[in-house]
Amino acid sequence: MDKFEEKKITSRAVDYSQWYLDIIEVADLAENSPVKGCMIIKPYGYALWEKTQKILDEKFKLTGVQNAYFPMLIPEKLLNKEKDHVEGFAPEVAVVTHAGGKKLEEPLVLRPTSETIMYEVFSKWVRSHRDLPLLINQWANVIRWEMRTRLFLRTTEFLWQEGHTVHATEEDAEKRALMMLDIYKDFAENYMAIPTIPGKKSESEKFAGAKGTYTIETMMQDGKALQFATSHNLGQNFAKAFDVTFLDESNTRQYGWQTSWGLSTRTIGGLIMTHSDDKGLVLPPKIASIQVVIIPIIPKEWDKQIVEEESQNIFSNLISSGISVKLDNRDIRPGEKYYEWEKKGVPLRIEIGPKDIASNTVMVVRRDTGEKKSVSLPELKDTVVTILELIQKNLFEQAKNRLVNNIVLVDNWDDFVKVIEEGKFAKAHWCGDEDIEAKIKEETGATVRCIPLDEKEEKGVCIKSGKPSKIRVIFAKSY
Repeated sequence: MDKFEEKKITSRAVDYSQWYLDIIEVADLAENSPVKGCMIIKPYGYALWEKTQKILDEKFKLTGVQNAYFPMLIPEKLLNKEKDHVEGFAPEVAVVTHAGGKKLEEPLVLRPTSETIMYEVFSKWVRSHRDLPLLINQWANVIRWEMRTRLFLRTTEFLWQEGHTVHATEEDAEKRALMMLDIYKDFAENYMAIPTIPGKKSESEKFAGAKGTYTIETMMQDGKALQFATSHNLGQNFAKAFDVTFLDESNTRQYGWQTSWGLSTRTIGGLIMTHSDDKGLVLPPKIASIQVVIIPIIPKEWDKQIVEEESQNIFSNLISSGISVKLDNRDIRPGEKYYEWEKKGVPLRIEIGPKDIASNTVMVVRRDTGEKKSVSLPELKDTVVTILELIQKNLFEQAKNRLVNNIVLVDNWDDFVKVIEEGKFAKAHWCGDEDIEAKIKEETGATVRCIPLDEKEEKGVCIKSGKPSKIRVIFAKSY
């Protein structure tokens, strides 16, 4: 069997979970590690994370954020300083007890997140109101001992960025938490073409130790929610635990107001599940590491030089315009190349052969729609730019329509259960009681994904308890 035909992609309609894993395999994004629960991110998959890093790093720095790096080994005593925090992460923590052939005097935790070690240091860095705001981010890996893992979505080790800030006032901390949420929303929608629902987490779903957690929730093709990124207003909880204090303008010692915010490689899982189809990966141009692939078609040996020269001219012309281009001049059949790059989700394919050169044209093929179009060479550069913009817009609109059409307003329990079983988001009244929230999860598998930030208050009745409610929230099953 030809190697390009070895792996068949399971249809989404047959087995969505297997389809997702098949896409990762055929697109050559990642594979399981010899260490159970961990993943190896392959070059084509890591390129997506590099693009993510580049885009977000620039956006963070424009707001005054600086990068630093902190150790992944954290003294266990630091993790124990904030009660809610340690309780929230206890089931996921991995602990080093031996090193260098000896038992350690004090166990070291492999960071599940870095609040504790960073804030121990922040207590030394922050002395005066003149030191504020302190705006720090790090790109790092974290370890969370997950029982059920799935590539990108949930692994024992994963990559992320985590931002941590200290402010002089509660108002400044709240502004920063919402500012970072807006940056994540912009990245999700304008680069990954994934529409979002910005909102606030319920008390039971918020980050351990936070005053409040903001989130952007997204909908996958199977109707499940995926938490894309979060931003936390930590209040003064950690500042009091770690003595992060400063002298204000009147020389009075005050506790700092803090935030933390993060986004991880699970966003790549969200990208895969939002846009891909039964043919393979589908990538929005703005996040694709290769936006255009050029495939020379050489039917006879004497055509080789002229086709290769024109292909190189097209490559150079597009590269000079800032477009990311791959010239695939491998000595294999064009059909095999089409199939490979289709599976890898490259947004646009350019085919060029002797007949095209004779007519001063090339054939351009869109990955999202499969549409083929003959384009004259003098117009190619402008046409490619235009088509890439159309692909980006089309993928977002498709995902946006899916989200809008699958959020259902419900006002009674029977309808709620039906909507959740159908794999949709339910927008329903909830009384705010954590016990009721837990019962809903137990009976339907749905959780409160968020209280939408743009949701207006309205009088209603909780769909489970019958108690009064002031606002609707989003319920859904999730990854």
